[in-house]
Amino acid sequence: MKIGITCYPTYGGSGVVATELGKALAKRGHQVHFISYALPSRLHSGFDTNIFYHEVEMSSYPLFEFPLYTPALASKMVEVTKFEKLDLLHVHYAIPHAISAFLAKQMMNGSSNVRTITTLHGTDITLVGLEPSFLSVMKFSIEQSDAVTAVSRFLKEKTATNYGIDKKIEVIPNFVDVKTFRRMPNSAFRKRIAPNGEKVIVHTSNFRTVKRVPDVIRVFKNILEKMSAKLVLVGDGPDRSNSELLCRELGIFQDVKFLGKQEDLVEILSAADLFLIPSQSESFGLSALEAMACEVPVISSSVGGLPELIVHGETGFIAEIGDVERMAKYAIDLLTNETKHAIFAKAGRERAVNNFNTDYIVDQYEKVYEQLLQPKNGVPLAQK
Repeated sequence: MKIGITCYPTYGGSGVVATELGKALAKRGHQVHFISYALPSRLHSGFDTNIFYHEVEMSSYPLFEFPLYTPALASKMVEVTKFEKLDLLHVHYAIPHAISAFLAKQMMNGSSNVRTITTLHGTDITLVGLEPSFLSVMKFSIEQSDAVTAVSRFLKEKTATNYGIDKKIEVIPNFVDVKTFRRMPNSAFRKRIAPNGEKVIVHTSNFRTVKRVPDVIRVFKNILEKMSAKLVLVGDGPDRSNSELLCRELGIFQDVKFLGKQEDLVEILSAADLFLIPSQSESFGLSALEAMACEVPVISSSVGGLPELIVHGETGFIAEIGDVERMAKYAIDLLTNETKHAIFAKAGRERAVNNFNTDYIVDQYEKVYEQLLQPKNGVPLAQK
């Protein structure tokens, strides 16, 4: 198959999943064309004969106060579809990608049999799309997609409720490459971060308010009262400065390491004893899955798709949003009981391998593709 993939090229979960999906499809022999305004962050490593990148060129003109990305993306989709004879356009994150895909299909006016798939990832549905100015166009673009998937049951139900959509939405969860994300023994990173054998707690995010990074810091403060520990914060964003200030106010800054954006998460996670994700909203929790694959127990809030990923009392613990005291209690329980910690770590790895590994999830996407390309009236839809 020849598949066009559009995603945001940044470090966010939707871009990571879309890029890893494209790389996995390419390994299976499919031709994958990424269409975006910049090279996706996880496409920087190596050359692949089945992967192509098409940049959406943005031009500035004094009349336009804001960049016109939606029509520019649609035009590039048309160009790539026609010249590369794409079978599918798979867009990740509805705004504005699903809208551009609809426009592209209309612009081709039947000259191509390309099919469109929209994957919903979270804030496109639960936050951005609920803006009054977007509601109608969101509902329309989702309903006009030939197929729609969501990364969790929670997100599927939210979409149906928020937009009154009757269209079939298939749940295909996020995934992790368990061959890459696995615990590395004798992590050199751990020796640098915790030279005296301190416990290591990790959190990764985009440091937005919805991630509740201050809760991570307050949980850690409670842990410090019971044992020596280090907190590693990976990522960057609007709340980083306030988070650094909070660490200083609490007198724990010397035990907190702000690493900014990092590409090699495996070494960091291999040094971790615990992963914290106390988010206010989380459609799935890809960072938690990556931690589980590296045998790190997870403590999370009870929101969104997190309870679909984390098994309370087996792979980690779940608490109510903002319940710092309970999260700290769970953390101290695991960090002071080596046997229990080992059982949780092993269970998390097994759950990642058995339920969320790349091959298992990519099979599900391939099935959706194949169903869309089934012959109609005896005429194959897929380009040969």
